[in-house]
Amino acid sequence: MTGYPDPVTGGNIQTITAPAAAASDVLIVGAGLAGLFLALELAPRRCLVISPAPLGQAASSAWAQGGLAAALDPLDSAEQHARDTINAGAGLVDPIIARLIAEEGPARVRDLIALGVPFDRTPDGALALSLEAAHSRPRVARVAGDLAGKAIMDALVAAVAASTHITVIEGVRAVGLLQDETNRVAGVVLRDAAGNITTQTACQTVLCTGGTGGLFQVTTNPREARGDAIAMAYEAGALIADVEFVQFHPTAIDIGRDPAPLATEALRGEGATLRNRDGKRFMANYHTLEELAPRDEVARAIHSERAAGRGAFLDCRTAVGTHFPEHFPTVFGACKSAGIDPRFDMIPIAPAAHYHMGGIVADFWGRSTLNGLSVCGECTSTGAHGANRLASNSLLEAVVFSHRIAAHLREADLDEPGASTATIPASLPHDALQTLRGEMSAKCGVVRDASGLTDLIGTVETLRDQHGPARPLVTAGLMARAALAREESRGGHYRSDFPETGEPERQFLLRDFKDTAEEIA
Repeated sequence: MTGYPDPVTGGNIQTITAPAAAASDVLIVGAGLAGLFLALELAPRRCLVISPAPLGQAASSAWAQGGLAAALDPLDSAEQHARDTINAGAGLVDPIIARLIAEEGPARVRDLIALGVPFDRTPDGALALSLEAAHSRPRVARVAGDLAGKAIMDALVAAVAASTHITVIEGVRAVGLLQDETNRVAGVVLRDAAGNITTQTACQTVLCTGGTGGLFQVTTNPREARGDAIAMAYEAGALIADVEFVQFHPTAIDIGRDPAPLATEALRGEGATLRNRDGKRFMANYHTLEELAPRDEVARAIHSERAAGRGAFLDCRTAVGTHFPEHFPTVFGACKSAGIDPRFDMIPIAPAAHYHMGGIVADFWGRSTLNGLSVCGECTSTGAHGANRLASNSLLEAVVFSHRIAAHLREADLDEPGASTATIPASLPHDALQTLRGEMSAKCGVVRDASGLTDLIGTVETLRDQHGPARPLVTAGLMARAALAREESRGGHYRSDFPETGEPERQFLLRDFKDTAEEIA
């Protein structure tokens, strides 16, 4: 089912070649949770990890405040967790994948505990589990309230440093996939901060590069998370799915920062409320679950309040109050840095691009539709999230699929690729990128319509004519065209001109999306 796009033309494009030799058994591109956990799980098989920044920095995983969802309570079950995942995903979650990650979740939490992650405990020593939106039971394992991502990454970085089978290259970014004459992926082309180009070949390449939040003006992701892996894989011929589905976190802290600090969903789980600038609660006007409604519903409600000029604020004064510094230190620090004391002040909030549910299609073992290429984490479409990710399922999906990819590759007989080539476009200039980010937020954001999406596609094409097929333009174009093609509202994708959810439920698989999308019923 894989199709191949027409050769790219225009702009500053380089053709890079590499010899027929594998420098590494397994090459892991990305050093967030998915990449580092995979590297550790591959032992004793040697692997090479590519990190664009020093380990533990500039990875979305380190910023995750929520935690890791798993059915760890005796009163909970994998069946219940899977059911919540399916319900949140608005009809596009693969029920087999939902059950798979729910069943494997508790074991992966125990793996992280063995690596030294200090998950919060109750006085009797059990894991302290929090309730988040759309979960039927408390099942989110946390660290110090809102420090789960950082604590997990700190433990993984320490374990990687102590390992003997992992080599890390820092300060370079993958900008293209090498392919041999059979179109098998043979490694990557790397670019450093000075613009120098090198190649890194491998028997197996795994992309663990994060999401697309950096394509939007308001995001909680690192600005560098611009969907480069999706663009590289698409141009190499991989199957892409569900790229129209972006989850906008409803409660980014609106203090003019780029990226925006996040006010974790756990605050609403603790009882914090959403109010307008007059102090009136408004969620009951939008959803029966009020503050604990699914994220897409809450994000649209906040968007509507702000658009109507009433503003939106998170009120934690009663629910958290004086305990804020100890229970949610990250949020407290972000607020205080802007002159806001959340013990006494309401927190100004805005929806922000937070998580991308779609991406490179992966099977049960993380394999893409291209030989030699596996994918893991936010750059993928595994079927786990559908149209709307269940809170804290992202870290769960990352560790479950990292474990499965490692199990598949650890003892496999790996074939060396032949001589390979790649075409590499120039980077998108800063001003053009900022133009793109503004247009993406305005026209492919929380609320979309055909007019805005059509204008956005025109902007992408104009920028491409000016600057060539830069990776952010390729991914933004795919997202806009997929959003235009889906003439319904579902999960994180809301069309004001098509507000109803269509039947039958359907999924778009993207091949060459210049003209059409293949619709699979």
